[in-house]
Amino acid sequence: MADLAVKKPLKILFVTAELAPLVSTGGLADVAGALSKNLKQRGHDVRIAMPAYGQIPREHWGKERFPCIADLGCKTVYGAMRESRLPGSDAPLYLIEHKDYFERNYLYGDNVHEYVDNAERFCFFCLATLNGMEQSNWIPDIVHCHDWHASAIPSYLRTRYARHPDWKNVPTHFTIHNLAFQGRYKPDKFACTGFDQELFGPESFEHYGDMNLMKACIAFSTKLNTVSPRYAREIQTPEYGVALDSMLRTRKEDLTGILNGVDYSVWNPARDPHIAATYSHEELAGKAPCKAALQAEFGLPQKPDVPLIGLVSRLTWQKGFDLVAQAIPELAKLPAQFVILGTGHPEIEQRLLALAATYPDKLQVQFAFDVPKSHRLQAGCDFFLMPSRYEPCGLTQMYALAYGSVPIVRRTGGLADSVRDISTRTLANGTATGISYVPVTAAAIIKSVKEAIDLYANPECYRGVQQTGMRQDFSWDRAGDLYLEQYQAAMEAMS
Repeated sequence: MADLAVKKPLKILFVTAELAPLVSTGGLADVAGALSKNLKQRGHDVRIAMPAYGQIPREHWGKERFPCIADLGCKTVYGAMRESRLPGSDAPLYLIEHKDYFERNYLYGDNVHEYVDNAERFCFFCLATLNGMEQSNWIPDIVHCHDWHASAIPSYLRTRYARHPDWKNVPTHFTIHNLAFQGRYKPDKFACTGFDQELFGPESFEHYGDMNLMKACIAFSTKLNTVSPRYAREIQTPEYGVALDSMLRTRKEDLTGILNGVDYSVWNPARDPHIAATYSHEELAGKAPCKAALQAEFGLPQKPDVPLIGLVSRLTWQKGFDLVAQAIPELAKLPAQFVILGTGHPEIEQRLLALAATYPDKLQVQFAFDVPKSHRLQAGCDFFLMPSRYEPCGLTQMYALAYGSVPIVRRTGGLADSVRDISTRTLANGTATGISYVPVTAAAIIKSVKEAIDLYANPECYRGVQQTGMRQDFSWDRAGDLYLEQYQAAMEAMS
C-alpha cells in the first residue's frame, strides 16, 4: 500500500504541539519534525500546524495568512494563522497565533504545575487550525494528529464537522506518544471545548467523572498507533494502560505500533558539528577525544580507561531518576564516572545536585535542555543509561547506538524493541547491542552497571557490541512506509 501512496502523492496535515528544531520538550518534537520531513522528501504534500509559541524565533513566524475563529462554546476566540516553512525542508508550516494562549514562559506549565486553561488553549488550537485550513483552500487527504494536544481534531471532525462539505470524509490518524498525558481535566472544563454537552458520556469524553480528550479521540479516530510495537501491546493491559486499556482494547484492530526512527542527517557522529571529533563504526579513533572533551566540560577527572556513563532525559519518576538517585551511593564505589543532563522535578534535581557535591569525581550533573550538549554527551560516553519505568519508544537509546555509546536500558516499550540484550547467544552470533534488565529497582540499575563495567574490561567484546549497535538502521524510511500504509487504510475505511 505504501508503494501505491508514493505513486499517488497524498496531502497530509500534521497537527502537533511541538516540532524540532523550533520548540521541543522531548521526543514528540523530534518525531513530528523528522517524519514530516521524510514524507515530504518522498513527494507527498506534507503541511504542519502548531501553536505560535513565543519561544519560536521570530524569523520563523512567516507572514500572517488568515484570521481564525474558534467557537469554544463558552466564548468565541479570535486568532490568526501564519505561514512559514519547516527549517531544513520546504514543507509549509502553519503557526496558530494567539498572544494570551501561546506567548507564555512555558509550553504547558512549569515542571510542577500545568496551566489551568490547557484544555481551552489546545481546543482553540485545533479549531483554529481547521478554520485556517478551510480558508487556505487546501484540504488534506488525511489529518495526522500527535498526542493529546491535537486529540480534539478527530472528535470535531466526527461530530461538529460530520456534515461539513470540506471535512466530512477526511480520515484521521492519531499517534499516542505517551499515554500518561491524556488531556484529562475536571468536568467543568468541558464547557470551553466547543463540544455538545450530550457528548459528555462514557462512550467518548467522560472518564471516571472527568473530561478526557484523548479518550474521545481514541473513540473517534479512524486509525491509531503508538510509537513502538511492544508499547502498543503494553497499553492494552491494566499495568500500562493508565485507565484507558479497556478503551484501547475496543480499538485493537485499528491500533498499531510503529517504532520511531532516527534522523541521521542530524544524529550522525561522522558529520556532527557539535562534537569534538568525528568518527564512524569503521573508524572509532575520534571517540576518545570526544570522551576527554566531555569529561572536561562536566568537570570530571580525565580518566580514559574508566567507563563514562551518561544520562540525558527529563528528570522524572517515569524516567526512573528517583531510582538513579537511590543507586548513586553504591554506583560511586564502582570504577566508573557518570554525567547527567536534563531538567525535571525540582526534588529530583536537588537530590542529584547534593549527590554530585558528595561524589564530585564520580558524578556531575547539569540542569538544561541543551541539544548541542546532548550530542556531545552521546559522543563522549562509553555507555548510556535509560532506567525508565515505562518508555513508549525512546529516541536517545537509538541515538546512543548510532554514537557507539552502548545502551543500558530497562526492558520495556521501545527500549525492548530497539536494544538486543547481551547474552551468550547474542554475543556468539554478533547481534548484541546493549544491556537490558527488567526489575524496577535501584539494585537492578547497580547490577546492570556492573555488567557494563565487566564488558568494558574486555575491549574486544565491548568493541564488537559497540560496532554492532552503530550499524543498526533506524532510519525514518522504514517507519515512513508503515505510516503510509496506515494512511491508505484510513482513507479506504472512510471511502
